[in-house]
Amino acid sequence: MDSTANIPQTPATPEVPMAVSDQQNTALLDDTLTFLTASTPTNSGPQGLAEVERWQAVLASSERPGLAKIKQELNQLNELLADPKTPAHDIAEILASLGAETAKVAEDAGGDYSSPLTNLSKLLIKAGNTLSR
Repeated sequence: MDSTANIPQTPATPEVPMAVSDQQNTALLDDTLTFLTASTPTNSGPQGLAEVERWQAVLASSERPGLAKIKQELNQLNELLADPKTPAHDIAEILASLGAETAKVAEDAGGDYSSPLTNLSKLLIKAGNTLSR
């Protein structure tokens, strides 16, 4: 075999924004509220990381202004949760900041999203407070 021969490369799969319906958004929001109500940051396990990844995928497809900080913080949270040595305080800070940013989005959200997003922001802040103790 010739060492200078080209190695076949698998072409990169283009990322296509995921279309998410209002019903899917509502279901994800409900799932997250249920998860946060039933779990604390200290016992969320792999489901917590999966929940963050679900939100990352959904928000990546959104063109809505005001989500950039939330997207950035979800990426940071994903990295922190992936490392078992991450100090709880670091995770608590991100959760509290996510809660504050979610509250801002809830203020601008219309219709059926305002109340669940407000609840989500409160649960995120509560989770951060619980973890920082």
